[in-house]
Amino acid sequence: MKRIYFASDFHLGIPNRKDSFERELRIIRWLEGIKPDCEALYILGDVFDFWFEYHLVVPKGFVRLQAKIAEFTDSGIPVFFFHGNHDLWQFGYFEEELGVKVIAEPIFIELLGKKFYLAHGDGLGSGQTKFKLILAIYRNYYFQRLFAFFHPSIGIGIANWMSAQSKLKTFDGNFDFYGEKEHLIEHCRKLINEGKDADYYVFGHRHLPMIYDLGKGANYVNLGDWIGFNTYAVFDGEKLSLETFEKDQ
Repeated sequence: MKRIYFASDFHLGIPNRKDSFERELRIIRWLEGIKPDCEALYILGDVFDFWFEYHLVVPKGFVRLQAKIAEFTDSGIPVFFFHGNHDLWQFGYFEEELGVKVIAEPIFIELLGKKFYLAHGDGLGSGQTKFKLILAIYRNYYFQRLFAFFHPSIGIGIANWMSAQSKLKTFDGNFDFYGEKEHLIEHCRKLINEGKDADYYVFGHRHLPMIYDLGKGANYVNLGDWIGFNTYAVFDGEKLSLETFEKDQ
């Protein structure tokens, strides 16, 4: 039986080279294990803690994961990369070199007879004014071109410093669940009220793995992350389940 797999928030590059490399190898073991029955693979953002493609330069490292992804696409397994807020500066490298489909916006899609809404999740829902302003700047074409003028050593150095500052807030153990007040659940409710129904609303970004019943057969799904949870989702055509890779870790 063929299955569809979903994962997000690998954040390769943090907190240090050793831990990031071990995580990359763990992800590759997972990919090797799912390959025989994988119908399609959806990676919902923040694969890297920072990524910026210069015209002739891409960030150093993570070649093993890239090779494994290319192995999937070369064998005919479609792979979809969604922009995350940490790796949205993608300008063709993944499509041209790895054969993946890069998706910049949330999408509705039918998979094996069920309707899915897929997004990384950044900036969705009410509030978050400061965060949405930062996202708007990052997504601005002219800001991206300005950043590209920096030598890669300078630009990537600045980005890594900014990432180090944000990590203090992002990965501080804040795993409280706010129920209906969660931004992404609010976003799901808004879509449902607008008649934009789906069986599964699947996100990354929040780093809190769960399947939350929205009622009337709809479910909010968060994929968690591979920093502390090693979680992913798998859909077999009838049911979507949230799984953990190498639980003993």
